[in-house]
Amino acid sequence: MGDIRLPRHMFLWCLSAIYMFAFASLYVQIPGLYGNEGVLPARWQLRVSGKSVVEQLKDSPTLLWFGPRLGLDTQQCMELLSLTGALLSLMTLALPVLRDCRVFLVLWILYLSLYQVGQVFLYFQWDNLLLEMGFLAILIAPMKMPWSSKVRLHDSVTFWLARWLLFRLMFASGVVKLTSRCPTWWGLTALTYHYETQCIPTPLAWFAHQLPVWFQKLSVVGTFVIEIAVPFMFFSPIRRHRLAAFYMQVLLQVLIILSGNYNFFNILTITLCLSLLDDQHVNFWLRRPTPKTENIFEKKYLMLTKSVLISSLQTLISGLAVMLEMGTYALLGYWTVKYFDLQVEWENKSISTKTAFTYFEFNGFLKTVTVPSIWIGVLSLTWEIISSMFKCACVRGVLWRLWSTIQWAVMTAATVSMFAISLVSKLHVCLTDRYQLVNSYGLFRRMTGVGGRPEVVIEGSMDRNTWTEIEFMYKPGNMSAAPPVVAPHQPRLDWQMWFAALGPHTQSPWFSSLLHRLLQGKRDVIRLIQTDESQYPFSKQPPAYLRAHRYKYWFSEPKKDGSYPQRWWRRVYVEEFYPMVHLGDSYLEQMLVQHGLKVRNKSAVKSESVIRDTC
Repeated sequence: MGDIRLPRHMFLWCLSAIYMFAFASLYVQIPGLYGNEGVLPARWQLRVSGKSVVEQLKDSPTLLWFGPRLGLDTQQCMELLSLTGALLSLMTLALPVLRDCRVFLVLWILYLSLYQVGQVFLYFQWDNLLLEMGFLAILIAPMKMPWSSKVRLHDSVTFWLARWLLFRLMFASGVVKLTSRCPTWWGLTALTYHYETQCIPTPLAWFAHQLPVWFQKLSVVGTFVIEIAVPFMFFSPIRRHRLAAFYMQVLLQVLIILSGNYNFFNILTITLCLSLLDDQHVNFWLRRPTPKTENIFEKKYLMLTKSVLISSLQTLISGLAVMLEMGTYALLGYWTVKYFDLQVEWENKSISTKTAFTYFEFNGFLKTVTVPSIWIGVLSLTWEIISSMFKCACVRGVLWRLWSTIQWAVMTAATVSMFAISLVSKLHVCLTDRYQLVNSYGLFRRMTGVGGRPEVVIEGSMDRNTWTEIEFMYKPGNMSAAPPVVAPHQPRLDWQMWFAALGPHTQSPWFSSLLHRLLQGKRDVIRLIQTDESQYPFSKQPPAYLRAHRYKYWFSEPKKDGSYPQRWWRRVYVEEFYPMVHLGDSYLEQMLVQHGLKVRNKSAVKSESVIRDTC
């Protein structure tokens, strides 16, 4: 692989931007989600047990343990950490000198500290992915302050970890769709449901939903190819393979961004895709020539290529590479046609598709490729290590050569360790639970809402006779309201409302706490639902009664004359989701106590006061 200085800079710049979005998005939601009068107060997670600070940090690595010792309660400390993270990442975004490994270490520690007490509202796969990428950035970023070494010949070794993470993410995301035995993925009909059943669709999702079924099924085939087959091209020695894989992965992510609000997840994935590029291609984007670098290694190579024999051999290798490249594309096309039975129906002007393999055949395929895929990773990493080692040996000057070799040895050891951890399940689980260094991924495993998108609608009343729906800013509710565009911000309460609708309310204990806070009229919680309080129907006085119903939503359909309908959604009533409750209601009190939302609250207040008294 060629020089990767520019892609590495782009990777660090994009990650700085994502950190800024993540910290800022969380900052505005902390009072309502984790405040002392929020849905799930974070102080519940910090219990006094008589342990020392070191022992507490081992149990739960978070800087929030130091909050009471600084005279701050848990909410204030969380706000301080998130605000610090947002400002530091903004500075890192603007100032190249701050894209330093120690700055990324601070950003990672800040986000990990928040994650440790985030509970259900912060346990998303993209939060795990951000922490894993953030740790890799510590290895990838240079050490610029107070001085910077121009000799960084190990960059290709550490940057390879981003490529390996991209492979794990995409390959796992494709595989779980089929290993789950979800009938919509196997029947290639998943996208006929996806656009209207995803958590927070965009306006373009409505139009994508209207596309013909044959195109939706073909799109599922394309998704499988991009997520399962194409990732193996990440490690191809042929440069154009990696570039083709880059554009296919970015295409998939851009289409997801256009049709759904997945906060910063897709931007994270595109950032990982930068590991497939080199300086030459980035300079091609910028329409500028690739600067010529002179070192002993390149001079020796140029001297060798002057030989007629070497020149002829190079021409032969180039020809073989072109043949291998075209053969790979042809084989990829052949397998796609064979295993998805692609047939062009000229009369209907469509392409028919169906899954032409069984679940057991696919399991056999996984068993066949699992070990070779690991060895492909081993060979790819070994090549990067040897290439970097050879460059270090060609550095001018004994001291510079020694310094380059030491850097190479340390970073190679760290890279090999991270690669090994991702393969060893016991270490994997241990480090995942505590530090989120390595995680397992698998997005959209099963398609939900096949019989209609389940949606919980909360209603409030002052007299138990007249009921008013409480509309959220982002999730579907009002059938006439257009789907929003909210990414890269993640409204975490809206997301959890989507998960809550998939089962009974007892599977979402926080929902009882939400109703309790709304009955109390807590402003911080209300702002999670409507930042503009004039849009909240009970802004002047909290409702005396609350209840929740489950509906099923579908996108509306175009009229027969082709014109657009007045409403974006249609819905039908399904059942009661949560019975009518009021402050002091026995059922509500029972739910709060049963899920520890009442007792823990009191004990947490006492625990925090004890910490302050001992400081």
